[in-house]
Amino acid sequence: MATINKNYRKLAAGYLFPEIGRRTRNFQAENPKAKLLRLGIGNTTEALTPEIVAGLQRGVQKLSKISTYTGYGDEQGNTALREGLAKFYGERGVSLSPDDIFVSDGAKPDSSNIQSIFGDDNIVAIQDPAYPVYVDTNVIFGRSGDFDSGTGKYSNFVYMKCDEENGFFPSLPDKKVDLIYLCSPNNPTGAVATKDQLKMFVDYAIKHQAVIIFDAAYSEYISNHDLPGSIYEVDGAEKCAIEINSFSKFAGFTGVRLGWTIVPEQLTVENSNPGEVRTMWLRRQTTFFNGASNIVQEGGLAVLSETGLQESRGLIDYYMQNASIIRSGLQPIGLTVYGGDNAPYLWLRTPGGLSSWDFFDKLLRETWVIGTPGSGFGPAGEGFFRLSAFGHRDDIKAAVDNIVNKLKL
Repeated sequence: MATINKNYRKLAAGYLFPEIGRRTRNFQAENPKAKLLRLGIGNTTEALTPEIVAGLQRGVQKLSKISTYTGYGDEQGNTALREGLAKFYGERGVSLSPDDIFVSDGAKPDSSNIQSIFGDDNIVAIQDPAYPVYVDTNVIFGRSGDFDSGTGKYSNFVYMKCDEENGFFPSLPDKKVDLIYLCSPNNPTGAVATKDQLKMFVDYAIKHQAVIIFDAAYSEYISNHDLPGSIYEVDGAEKCAIEINSFSKFAGFTGVRLGWTIVPEQLTVENSNPGEVRTMWLRRQTTFFNGASNIVQEGGLAVLSETGLQESRGLIDYYMQNASIIRSGLQPIGLTVYGGDNAPYLWLRTPGGLSSWDFFDKLLRETWVIGTPGSGFGPAGEGFFRLSAFGHRDDIKAAVDNIVNKLKL
């Protein structure tokens, strides 16, 4: 008799973004003339740049000729792309071997798939609030206990609270843990960790033979160069950290799909030898994955060219100008706003003690603006609300105008 993975039954009802969609559809049905302004899901909106489009077209052209046609590529990624990424990190002062870099179809799947090389009895520590994928996929892999609707937490997980008091960066776990999820710049709070803060976690991980899974998908949005864009800018991180990154928010590849994960040869865990963790990830990829699209990887090479980087950073500047418009518009009306300076997300304290979902409904009803309730990112997100700077400039301005002039505070 076939059986199901019962861990799916542990998942808290209703994934965050489908619930936003349900409430939005209901509102639109009741208010068909309302022009909704979406500052919710972090999905890029501007067109791919000319250099990147040309790269993708080169990838198609190569497949159109027998002399340049390629079938399956290396599961760990195109050699030239991995070398290009190693050079990209080298310009930040980070020395990586191309063999440490594994190209994939995005950071989100990698943050889940990487769990397969670790035991299901590992104790997991997660920033709270956090991107929901970290929590939900560890539940599915069987590392959690049951969900407590009263606390909003799963048993067996260690929740590292991020709030106003600690600047939205957590203290070290107060017990031994095995896998530590960190995201900087952070989704959803927009906070960026300092080198000293990351060093604290690196030292902890080395001491306890733990592994940091570091999500750096928004690192290109850091404008303050004193802040690290990679955990490998911290001494010792190569011994204890796996970094996951993506072209999605870097170059508008949300629908194109291309990312990478770095597993250094020096990384070790309890009862492992140097290189063994990297070899296991290679085995996982060669067994479960046939590699990212050849066409898309040509687009990735174009991103890393001098012109591609210039164009991509121009897009980032555009989104960060959006963030500035949101922040400068909302602060004068009395809203407390964090983030939006080194990250494309703004983290608002909900006014008047409203719950996150109550503020979602109020904002939608009064201003036609859609955001993301902070409670959907974890219990510490209650009382907060995320706005995204990904959007067309006219829509961003219209959303801010609606909030300023129509929100009843």
